[in-house]
Amino acid sequence: MIRALPLASLPLASLSLAAALALLPVSAAVAEAQKTPAETRLESAAAVFEQKMEEFGARAERIQDDPELSETQKGLRIAALWSDYQPHVADFTAEATRQASQIAEAALAEIDIDAIVREAIAGVEPMVHGLAANGAWAQADPEQMVTYGLVAQYGMDQALDAVDEVQAALAETPVPPAPPAPPVES
Repeated sequence: MIRALPLASLPLASLSLAAALALLPVSAAVAEAQKTPAETRLESAAAVFEQKMEEFGARAERIQDDPELSETQKGLRIAALWSDYQPHVADFTAEATRQASQIAEAALAEIDIDAIVREAIAGVEPMVHGLAANGAWAQADPEQMVTYGLVAQYGMDQALDAVDEVQAALAETPVPPAPPAPPVES
């Protein structure tokens, strides 16, 4: 186990692995017997990346198991080793991003958006007509109109408050993050 520099503290590795896991079951619409070229390229890139990460893990464990090194030396050597593997993480992340857009495009090409909208409207339309014809909305009651006006005003006030909050947040000067603490020598 690596104690000097835990892999969990390396955010790109976990992001890349999470991206890879999220992309594999992209859509049932694309899940055909034959894979798309984008899926094949993503799987190939994932296999290469997995091999590199296994190689990194094995090398890092050898460093961690070396009894002649102090914890600080182990941490520094693993950090230096990680810098050798960082480009592989960046390459895989970039490739996964490129392939994800092509996989999503293929999945969306199979979906008939107009049919989904027609089906949704067909189920709601009778209810809307019923409410409009039989509900309080069909009545020109002055008290009901005042209520509608209050509800609309409340909604507008909420929206204006949200806009004010965003403008105030944008007007604030962002505080740059503090530099990392120097390593502690033992």
